[in-house]
Amino acid sequence: MQRTADEERAIAERIKRESAAGPSGAEIELRLLQLKYDALLAGADAKPRVTESLFKSVCSTDLLFLIDTTGSMGSYIEAGKTQVRNIMDDITAAFFEEATVRIAVVGYKDHKDKPNVEFLDFTSDVDRVKSFLDELKASGGDDEPEDVLGGINQALNATWKQQTRCIIHIGDAPPHGRTLYDKLRNGAAKSGSKAGGRDDYEEPGTEPHKLTFEPLIKRMVGLNINYALLRINNSTDRMAFEFLKVYANCAASSHCKLFNQNIYNTQARTVTANLSRSSSKRSAARAGLQFEEVQLGTTYNALRHLVVRSVTTSASRTAVRALDRDHKLDFDLDAIKEDEDMEEFSEKPLKTGLDSPPQWETPGWLDETIVAEAFSTNLINVSPTTGASSVKSPLDEMLSQTSSSMTSAISTTEVTIHRRSQPFAQGAMRVAAYARTANSTNKLVVKTFKKGGKRLAHMVEDMYCQALCKTFALEFNTLLGNDTAHSLDFIMVTCLKPKTASWSDVNIECLTLEPYIEGSYIKYNSNSGYVNDLSDYDQGTAPFPFAFLLSDAEKANNAAQAFSHFTFERSKGQLLISDLQGVGRMLTDPAIHSKDPERFKLADTNLGESGFKFFFATHVCNDVCKKLGLKSTARMIMNGNYEFREDWSTDASKAAAGGGTVCCSNKLCSRIVRIPSAATSATSEDAGLRVGGAGSVTSDKYPGYYWCDICLPQLESSKVKFICVARNGPHHEFEVSRFFYESQGRGVPRVCPGHEKDEDYVPQKAETSGLFGENGEEDDAAKKNTKEGRGVGSVLRKVFCLPGGVEKEKDGKK
Repeated sequence: MQRTADEERAIAERIKRESAAGPSGAEIELRLLQLKYDALLAGADAKPRVTESLFKSVCSTDLLFLIDTTGSMGSYIEAGKTQVRNIMDDITAAFFEEATVRIAVVGYKDHKDKPNVEFLDFTSDVDRVKSFLDELKASGGDDEPEDVLGGINQALNATWKQQTRCIIHIGDAPPHGRTLYDKLRNGAAKSGSKAGGRDDYEEPGTEPHKLTFEPLIKRMVGLNINYALLRINNSTDRMAFEFLKVYANCAASSHCKLFNQNIYNTQARTVTANLSRSSSKRSAARAGLQFEEVQLGTTYNALRHLVVRSVTTSASRTAVRALDRDHKLDFDLDAIKEDEDMEEFSEKPLKTGLDSPPQWETPGWLDETIVAEAFSTNLINVSPTTGASSVKSPLDEMLSQTSSSMTSAISTTEVTIHRRSQPFAQGAMRVAAYARTANSTNKLVVKTFKKGGKRLAHMVEDMYCQALCKTFALEFNTLLGNDTAHSLDFIMVTCLKPKTASWSDVNIECLTLEPYIEGSYIKYNSNSGYVNDLSDYDQGTAPFPFAFLLSDAEKANNAAQAFSHFTFERSKGQLLISDLQGVGRMLTDPAIHSKDPERFKLADTNLGESGFKFFFATHVCNDVCKKLGLKSTARMIMNGNYEFREDWSTDASKAAAGGGTVCCSNKLCSRIVRIPSAATSATSEDAGLRVGGAGSVTSDKYPGYYWCDICLPQLESSKVKFICVARNGPHHEFEVSRFFYESQGRGVPRVCPGHEKDEDYVPQKAETSGLFGENGEEDDAAKKNTKEGRGVGSVLRKVFCLPGGVEKEKDGKK
């Protein structure tokens, strides 16, 4: 008798412990209603986006030509005369004829020449500029250096007004002062009237005007002027490097680079790399400035292209500064780091930072445990080519959703997370720490928003944005067929609220959980027109664990630019995804520009139609764009007459004939994997997308689910036994894969599969689709839970004034 009592007591204790495996259906319903209410509040508090004039104000440009006008420069002056009108027209066209462009010219010679400096202040009259250039004569020059500093000083004294400001410097000789050149040409005079081999003002500061270069470059930065040196020969290499060091440090900008054949290029890269790791030197007001040296060569044929490219690139940097100032944004987000000012922590006592591998397998290294309410999206995992043509594809389904229905595909559960208490990086808004969940071996990162940051509703919108990006990528990859070298993927984010935190707390700690991706970060484009040309890509820092060579990076870069274009075309001009960045072809933290001001209104990086213009101002279609048959162009943005590809199904069906693409069914993974032709085999070794995973496999025990090679083994390794708590029948054990239910954002079931269909058992409802239909009204599943006061929907509707009214009581009375 005592033994039976002890056994029953043990069973009761075990059931009590196991009952904590997940929230009840009522708790889930309450959480999702609270989330919807929080989203309504956040939407009501969100200020309207004012971006209509952003593009025009940012792209209006002051462009100053700083030209050496001594004897050897005659051909370049002539090029300026013949091309200045075309340059003005090209810049205006690149900015869709919305921007004001003004041009100024400074011509400099040497101290003994009269006049020494000639100057035309800013004007939008191209004829005035051409007339001024006609008066410039290529003559003079005595010793080899020229009065470059006098020319810069005059340039800085011009009447700068527009937001985008550029100096285009064209010269073939260094300034006076031995610190700005390595050696002169030992008497070998340059072509023209110059006598080479000496410097009459060798000591810095001894020129008649007493100028030195450091204060001038600092003043240039203070005026927010972008600087581009069009390199003619190597005599200016030392000057360019010395200018860059001062400019980069003063601007706290890593967007500074030399021509790759400049002998100081390696040292310059070290300077900018150190700056990108030093948050103490960051300045939001200056960080978008750009310093570059590009090769013009000994002819002037490239002048027009280089000037226009420099101006458009500078405008994209100006947008970063303007948005930083107006909205406190951080744009250059890293795959692991939040942005360029992410600061490394020194780990104690292990001293583990970004340069040392995390100690994933060291017991106790993940030394902090969090129990959190987790919210994740229910991404529709269906091939975009399956089903009848009349049935909407998953992408079309997501595109048709409104902002108010975004929460209709969210599930919630509880998750236990083990994380490193010492973060490995931090940014202006977030700190990042290594983590794992209790039921999985997947490597993750927890990012915690600092106080005063975003609310949970903002996190949910970001989560939905990344789910939409993932859905676009599924179709993009399927359309490319077997061209996996251009396939892309996006990480998925899960939002977390600590279980101990109250919804009423305005300073509630908001966290996100996402996959940890190893490797070197590449930013392919920004949400304000920046395009990576990979000119400074170093394959020596190729991402671990697989080599990502320059050829791989070029393919990924082309794919990223084409993907942004594809999203605009596929959505028929309603959306455009940009700000693409990540490790290899695994991308993170994208921005979505929306034509509808009510969509993604909580996202600071949504620039609306201005975002469309920023992208097309710098986009050049590549082979991937052509393969996809994309028709939209920058000209259409200008005239408003759009032409889009209409039929996407035919090519997609052909591409998917040998197997489409799906997401791994683990919501904390969701890597895109390729379905082999025979997708039912659990042992398929199809290489699939090399975006960090192999081809998908399925399991007979979990029909309809797909798994990557990392997640599949965990279905079995995480199995435990629970006691079935069905009301009829004796207590008995059944086997459960903790990993499976955690991967689906669902609580572990409390009854065995054989009792799930019992009438007395009501399973947990974990999705908002069980709460609201598309019109905000309760669906049948939710109404069943609200009968006789069992649900919380009616109460919360009254309290929160949610749509749907008050439910009828059982007797039919209101």
